[in-house]
Amino acid sequence: MTQRPEHEEAYRAWWGSLRTLTVDADALQQWQDRRFAFAARVGDLLTNPYNSHDRVSGPVLYGIYLNGDGPAYVGQSKEGERRLRDLPIGESHHLANTIPPEIWQRVVVVSWPSLLDALPIEERERIEGLGGEVCGLALEHLLQVELCPPLNSRRRHRDGHWRPRKLESSRSKGAQQAGCLFALYERVRDCWSTLATADVPTGDAIIEPVVLSEYGRVVFPAVSLSAVG
Repeated sequence: MTQRPEHEEAYRAWWGSLRTLTVDADALQQWQDRRFAFAARVGDLLTNPYNSHDRVSGPVLYGIYLNGDGPAYVGQSKEGERRLRDLPIGESHHLANTIPPEIWQRVVVVSWPSLLDALPIEERERIEGLGGEVCGLALEHLLQVELCPPLNSRRRHRDGHWRPRKLESSRSKGAQQAGCLFALYERVRDCWSTLATADVPTGDAIIEPVVLSEYGRVVFPAVSLSAVG
């Protein structure tokens, strides 16, 4: 793909800025301190208890937005407390290496097990039979197919290029069970849409840039930059 001229200029500016920020040992340490402090804060916002809302734990679906055009990435985890804290740090997840958390506009988190009680008994029994891990993978597949996040739509290849992924024709374990979760997915999609369109915090709300609900939360990492020293 041919690079846009303005992107080439921006890339060189980014490269030059990083060289300045890591010019010597002291600068490198300050850069490391600043980035980790920010990533840890985002991890706290994604998982910590707030007011009457419990700490995030167990199965979750999550999505990272860079702008208002839809999520750049959609994922799931059966251990939300671990995955969400690591997400901005990037120790076991590639995302922060591609798009640093400093430019994440929002992170949507849906704790989908909180929606099960409202389902028909037949679907609850079907979900129990599938198990939480398979159910999470199926919901992730349905969201990825519907929302088409660009970072889920390609996979890396050893030749240094990317290959397109045909999500709609996947034969993964989650894709094979996706058709069994119609009622649950409808509720997940409604909750996701509400969080994905929540107003960006302003004024005093910037101190804790989190919008909470009984089924999840949305965090605004870029807004929280102003709260990091």
